[in-house]
Amino acid sequence: MHERYIKHMAFAVNDARESLRQYQEFLGLGHDAEIHDYEKSRNVTAIFNVGDVEYQLCQSMDAGGRYDAWIKERGYEGLHHICYAVPNIDDALEEAQAKGATLKECAACKVAGSHVHPEGWVAFLEQEAGGVELELMQVYTAEELEEYKNIKGI
Repeated sequence: MHERYIKHMAFAVNDARESLRQYQEFLGLGHDAEIHDYEKSRNVTAIFNVGDVEYQLCQSMDAGGRYDAWIKERGYEGLHHICYAVPNIDDALEEAQAKGATLKECAACKVAGSHVHPEGWVAFLEQEAGGVELELMQVYTAEELEEYKNIKGI
């Protein structure tokens, strides 16, 4: 795929399960959601789709964690970041940097710039757009995903 599109939208929430319940009850969304406890990044995430966009309701496991700190800094739960799929992560980062963007360190991986992730190569920009963090991802092809799984022993 050679176009840019929204891969996912991540919402910082105090309680992923309760937030999911509200989506289910009030909007009829997320009944097929999966809830994951991510030990490495220390967050609980409820994941479901709204149309072609993946929603992630993200809760820090620890006080002061990535999402908890974001909520405390702003004083409310809300849209934390949007992940944009790009055809080539290196080209997209080069283009963004040429326009003045700087790379942000990934909170979970402690890497600034492109790095491997379970779904593709990701990078974060230091700049926000409308108070929302920006993430770029070059989604793995089916072959690259298999290679990733083999390397990780999944």
